[in-house]
Amino acid sequence: MKIRTRLFAAFLILVAAGFYALTDWIRDDLRPRYLATMEESMVDTATLLSSLIAHEVKAGEIYVDDLSVAFVSAQQRRFAAKIYEFTKTQLSMRVYITDRKGTVIFDSDHGKDEGKDYSQWNDVIRTMRGEYGARATRMDPNDVTTEVLYVAAPIKVNDEILGVLTVGKPSGSVALFLDTAQRKITLAGVVAALAVLLLGIVISSWITWPIQKLTRHAQAIRDGKRAPAPKLGKSEIGTLGAAFEEMRNALEGKQYVEDYVQTLTHQMKSPLSAIRGAAELLNENLPPDQRRQFLENLRSETGRIQDLIDRMLQLSALENRKELRDIEDINLQELVAEVVEELSPVLSGKQLQVARINANPVVVKGERFLLRQAVCNLLQNAVDFSPPNGSISVRVQALDGQAVIRILDDGPGIPDYALDKIFERFYSLRRPDTGKKSSGLGLTFVKQVADLHSGSATIENRPEGGVQATLTLPVNPPLAVA
Repeated sequence: MKIRTRLFAAFLILVAAGFYALTDWIRDDLRPRYLATMEESMVDTATLLSSLIAHEVKAGEIYVDDLSVAFVSAQQRRFAAKIYEFTKTQLSMRVYITDRKGTVIFDSDHGKDEGKDYSQWNDVIRTMRGEYGARATRMDPNDVTTEVLYVAAPIKVNDEILGVLTVGKPSGSVALFLDTAQRKITLAGVVAALAVLLLGIVISSWITWPIQKLTRHAQAIRDGKRAPAPKLGKSEIGTLGAAFEEMRNALEGKQYVEDYVQTLTHQMKSPLSAIRGAAELLNENLPPDQRRQFLENLRSETGRIQDLIDRMLQLSALENRKELRDIEDINLQELVAEVVEELSPVLSGKQLQVARINANPVVVKGERFLLRQAVCNLLQNAVDFSPPNGSISVRVQALDGQAVIRILDDGPGIPDYALDKIFERFYSLRRPDTGKKSSGLGLTFVKQVADLHSGSATIENRPEGGVQATLTLPVNPPLAVA
């Protein structure tokens, strides 16, 4: 599982669990808070009404006629009070009064329970003892929505409790407000959770983005691509990337030296053996013709070693570069013309004809010296493998935002076993006209130049015979400048 996926999954679980717990706790806490608010207002109402009734006490008797008339009038009154989403149209409050024995002497619910004994209800018995009296009773024991709250206040005259006035109100009257509040809280919780999750995605992407860049860089190195080190800033990941790049350079440098020492040693064995053999024979008395032949062999083999060393130095300098220098606009038609002109003596010696096929001018950005050398190596290869009096075709054109140089010859082609090796260092085929091999570094140089210019180089056999060498370069490459 990817790090970003793990981070997001963990964040998702934590956020979902946290918001669910928070929302559930708030929803559960809403009902008692609403009921507490309602109870507080009922205490005020009960206290106020009990004080009014206390003024109606005469000779120790509680008179409720005025209160009865008031309730009848209020219950008959029609009104419409818009309270947020709820419209109230009638009274939902019940008031009853009990005497000091707990007998109901007034019931606003059309006198329904007048005469009944309420002395055992908590609101009555506690109030008569001078305590806070309240109770909650369900009309249906199995249905919480039928619960009614009762709050009582004493009817006192000269500090003597003559009776109890209780105000009752169904808890269902807050249900609409409670449901609305719970829906809004749930919606707010969902929206907030989604917002936090979106933020989590952004944060996880921000955290893993440099890791992904570093991973892509490592994969490019693994695939043998020339990839510049990614810019990762000065964070811990940036420090890791810098250390990774230093390690890569150190390992590549060590491996590079080891490979080159081995290959150079192997390549120089043959000419050194020839030089040693010729030198030993020259110490003997040889006829002049043989002596001249061995001296020519010495010059040829030393020249071969010198060419090998020069090409290796040139290639090693190129392979260690990570960016171009002296970038300029290069007209590829003009560049090809210069190379053909440079090789004209060799072309004339083999009586080869070079046909240049150019479409519209093709201009690329790059390093002129390197591209010129790459085209020269490809054309020299075509010359070496072309038969005398043969022909070579050079085509320069722009295709799909890329500049393409194709060099076609009518030589013997490349054996199948060598097709996947021709770009390897020191790998070379014998030239048809001389039977000798080259240094095996020319095509490797071409491949390095193409990679450095964010392009590609390919060589393949043509169906009709001969070889096609292709150098492809982007017209507008994302080049790094040294």
